[in-house]
Amino acid sequence: MSSTPKAYVPHDYQRFCIDRLLTADATGLFLDMGLGKTVITLTAIHDLKYNRFAVRRTLVIAPKKVAEATWTNEASKWQHLQHLRIIPVLGSAAKRIRALNTPGDIWVINRDNVAWLVEHYRNAWPFDMVVLDELSSFKNHQAKRFKCLTWIRPHIKRIVGLTGTPAPNGLLDLWAQVFLLDQGERLEKFVTHYREKYFERNYNGFGYTAKPGADEVIHRNIADLCISMKAEDYLQLPDVTTNVIPVVLDDKAAAQYKRMEKDLLLQIEDTEITAASAAVLTGKLLQLCNGALYDDARNVHEIHDSKLEAFLELIEQLAGKPALVFYSYQHDLSRVKAALSKSGLRVRELKTPQDQLDWNAGQIDILLAHPASAAYGLNLQDGGNHVIWFGLTWSLELYQQANGRLHRQGQKQKVVLHHLVVQSGADEDVMSALDDKATTQDRLLSALKARIERAKKP
Repeated sequence: MSSTPKAYVPHDYQRFCIDRLLTADATGLFLDMGLGKTVITLTAIHDLKYNRFAVRRTLVIAPKKVAEATWTNEASKWQHLQHLRIIPVLGSAAKRIRALNTPGDIWVINRDNVAWLVEHYRNAWPFDMVVLDELSSFKNHQAKRFKCLTWIRPHIKRIVGLTGTPAPNGLLDLWAQVFLLDQGERLEKFVTHYREKYFERNYNGFGYTAKPGADEVIHRNIADLCISMKAEDYLQLPDVTTNVIPVVLDDKAAAQYKRMEKDLLLQIEDTEITAASAAVLTGKLLQLCNGALYDDARNVHEIHDSKLEAFLELIEQLAGKPALVFYSYQHDLSRVKAALSKSGLRVRELKTPQDQLDWNAGQIDILLAHPASAAYGLNLQDGGNHVIWFGLTWSLELYQQANGRLHRQGQKQKVVLHHLVVQSGADEDVMSALDDKATTQDRLLSALKARIERAKKP
């Protein structure tokens, strides 16, 4: 979804965060989703490298789907970031090594390859700045990715940790994350000392409970290191924040998508395209974006898991915050339910009035709904403030009404609308139409004709 880069005018809180990144060697940005962690960090990196000459090479460590597209897409949106060279370090070992040797400013690697990267460079660690995107995924002090980072931490001059949920399971989670930032300066050098100082072992011998007042002391100790902001505290934000999550298909899935898209589009190139035929065809393309396709006998053919992977990473980042998830097709519902089956989350389909009551009572973590069945009359604002569009709809009316289940009178928090959008796929056409608030039929026909013209080209 290409668009003209915009001038960046940071909100006051964003300017505060940028200034902190420019002056501090270590910072934890504990900002809610939708507050702009990525553009804040990119702006600081740009200033540090090109205006202050304070850093040379920056490494971003991120979840896989975030590493694939989020950082490059965010930089492409803003005028001041246009000449930043962002290199994804993904794929096979040979591809990763080639990427590391490509001239650039920022290299973005999947967190599962941290151990490989540390082993690859050993004592010749080249990155003077490191950004840990989703710092909370380093909360386990026994995990290999944490241990590897501790080995090369002394070679890192500047470090930034980004997360909206630093302690999703309690204060014990904080130690490893803060240790990576300050090497044990504020919350003890060893996790055993941290536990002894701030926690008591439970009576049954399993787990720990924070000592009275421990949370206040811990927060006071890290106050100079970490910036903590919640979306609802910042009134200059709109009531609704739109978050577009780019989804990049892997090579195999991208080839399958292109082949099937071309076959579908060229089937009707010589016939008059009606709204009905356009709707059927774009429906198939949107199914492909979601990862599966019905054939004429209504059998389901699974094509890829790229969008599912991005969805699960988003759920992980929400760290237990409830989400209303909209799907488009029955095979979306089946695949999402299967993917969440081992998550430990309380997942429910929206079917009955009791489901509505349970959601508003905080008894459901993930509420799955079709926009047509949830568009009117339902009051779901008490149960959460995050909407996830797994599958997109061309209908502006359905889209607005579905979002209105959470964004309505009585909602006490800022609503965040997350959209999983396959890059270069039909998803982008739908997002453009929704952004323009155009009539469904006009945009559907023009988008389809444009795709057919592209498909004709060799």
